Amino acid sequence: MDKLRFALGPGYAAPVAIWRRRWALPLAIFVLCAGVYCATSADRLLRPSPNNHYVHLAHAWLEGRLDIGGDPPGTNDWACFDTVTQGPCPPGRYAFSGPDAQRYRWYVSFPPLPAVLLLPLVAIFGLGTLDALFWMLFAGLAPAVLVVLLRFLRESERSQRLQRDDLLVTALFAIGSVYYFVAVQGTVWFAAHVVATPLVCLYLLFAFGARRPVGAGIALGFAFLCRPATLLLAGFFVLEAITSTTKDSRPAGGSRSRPVRSLLMFALPLGAIIAVAMWHNTARFGDPFEFGHRFLQIRWRSRIETWGLFSSHYLPRNLTVFFLSMPWLLQSSPLVRISRHGLALWFTTPNLLWSLWQRKTDATVVALWAAVLPTALCTLLYQNTGWVQFGYRFSLDYLPLLFVLVALSGRRFGLAFVSCAVFAVLLNTFGAVTFDRYQQFYDDDPTQQVIFQPD
Repeated sequence: MDKLRFALGPGYAAPVAIWRRRWALPLAIFVLCAGVYCATSADRLLRPSPNNHYVHLAHAWLEGRLDIGGDPPGTNDWACFDTVTQGPCPPGRYAFSGPDAQRYRWYVSFPPLPAVLLLPLVAIFGLGTLDALFWMLFAGLAPAVLVVLLRFLRESERSQRLQRDDLLVTALFAIGSVYYFVAVQGTVWFAAHVVATPLVCLYLLFAFGARRPVGAGIALGFAFLCRPATLLLAGFFVLEAITSTTKDSRPAGGSRSRPVRSLLMFALPLGAIIAVAMWHNTARFGDPFEFGHRFLQIRWRSRIETWGLFSSHYLPRNLTVFFLSMPWLLQSSPLVRISRHGLALWFTTPNLLWSLWQRKTDATVVALWAAVLPTALCTLLYQNTGWVQFGYRFSLDYLPLLFVLVALSGRRFGLAFVSCAVFAVLLNTFGAVTFDRYQQFYDDDPTQQVIFQPD
């Protein structure tokens, strides 16, 4: 390196130093977090995950198919489509032979971007791809992008935090929130969150001040291809484009940038990505808006047929889990037990309460909440609470925004905040280590009816 620097001249030293200073910390956080997630995941890294739907989807594409080309390897959340009636398959059946095998076809209903990322690996290793290992390594990206986002907020003077505050918030997100238990699972539902979360952080980084509209549109579009509810975060960019005047976009005269141009540059790539998803849905099910969840071969299909995938009918139960689900205290071993619906969001990370306690409510805070609230409502209207989980995992669709609100709150990170952070790290470490491993700590109710500790 020294010889190269000498050959390129003295002007080379400054860019190298700047690069090191700017990227050394995010890179270190990525490596550290990925290492922690891999260590916590342990034996899961040595085999394909038990629900490796994305591997099967990538494998199907490589074979030139949109369905998986036969019966699924398990019974957990596979979509079965009747090509004759254009509707769900007969309930309770997970294998078909003869003519039925041509009529009833199995699909992966989860949005496809994670399968796109796996394509090169599946092309080499086939269905034996160690997808869990890939997702553990990928999981390190979200904390790394979050610390870059917090640094941008500090350097642009939107945040008054010190670097140590940013590191505290990043650590709290990485190992003191539901992201920790999600990051170490490696199966299909959790992998979607692992891919979507850094994209949401990247979207925010580009969307502040509407300074990178094309990048924001691409990032949000890709997040949509993992978790469709994240599309509702678009409201943040819209409000930023309308209200913000940034140094990046301010003309020489100092006038405000034109929001119409920013909105158009944001909408074009986002719309193009959505169009690809709609084409994929149409090619499979003849409906551009159907990802396939309506055809899931699951025990809860009757309620979907009655109430739909989204309905106010589900709201009371989902709100109960979101706000009130707590650990059950027992008088004998193991002393504590957790509902399969998971723990309340504020309980797993009490520091999120600081997002509600803003010293100053400005346009940015309003824009963040304008994105959080409809996205949260969308998940609260969904037919599923997130079951089975340690904590409310659907919050990851908007959790980076809540952590940004914590950073922007203007409140000092004093003893109360640090105490809550320690509690959150201990609790979520417990969840990451025990979930789907030590079943004695989790309720075994298979009906989805039990939320509170039985009398």
